[in-house]
Amino acid sequence: MWLADEWTDYEVIDCSNGEKLERWGPYLLIRPDPQIIWDTPRVHRGWKKCSGHYHRSSKGGGQWEFFDLPQQWSIGYKNLTFNLKPFSFKHTGLFPEQAANWDWISGLIRGAKRPIRVLNLFAYTGGATLAAAAAGASVTHVDASKGMVSWAKENAGASGLADAPIRWLVDDCMKFVEREIRRGSRYDAVIMDPPSYGRGPKGEIWKIEDAIHPLVRECAKLLSSQPLFFLINSYTTGLAPAVLSYLLSLEIVRQFGGSVEAGELGLPVSQTGLILPCGSSGRWSIQ
Repeated sequence: MWLADEWTDYEVIDCSNGEKLERWGPYLLIRPDPQIIWDTPRVHRGWKKCSGHYHRSSKGGGQWEFFDLPQQWSIGYKNLTFNLKPFSFKHTGLFPEQAANWDWISGLIRGAKRPIRVLNLFAYTGGATLAAAAAGASVTHVDASKGMVSWAKENAGASGLADAPIRWLVDDCMKFVEREIRRGSRYDAVIMDPPSYGRGPKGEIWKIEDAIHPLVRECAKLLSSQPLFFLINSYTTGLAPAVLSYLLSLEIVRQFGGSVEAGELGLPVSQTGLILPCGSSGRWSIQ
């Protein structure tokens, strides 16, 4: 398991009965998490004095209950700054467990000691984009949501990366990759964080079980003659880390060599000293 254990502005304080108590900067939030199937005593005072609580509905979805939470605030991770705001379906605009991957890609980019071009697909609010750019890479950031791309740009500005070599694109990821292949574009690294289900800007339907292998296969065609890494993230229930490892081994290792690792991402829980699992990643690198 890869731990995101170097945060100072974020913390999982406790988790019990389907919910987690988190500290986001100065604010405490309670949010649901389907992996929290244990029911333990809620002794921390934050359970009763939080700034915001997302209540899941038995009919699907849910809604926020706010106490003293602002519409927007910021937290930092090392040299990066992220603007946060609560929005639909419990999210704040950041997945803190991904810091384990940000550190991994940053180390590889800095260690390469050469210009690195990174393609970030389903790039959301830009955590991996900013980590790669701060490490010295040029990044192509692609997401189907115009709002998410705008949010990522705001994060870049807050992190002092407004003038970094980042291309911001609102596009369907598969169609963009196909056009890049036709254009003869090449990248030294690929990052993707595909949803279980989604729609492109023109209504294109994405189902991960049908689409992820073709996408990985096409992305392999975009890799340069000296590729550095390939990262796949997944939050899809039932898609084991070994599946990501298998895909990378089929499409990347066979062509370029290198090695593959796959595992869960995790966040330490302060109250218990245990680890909360938070999705899976598959990592390929030439090293």
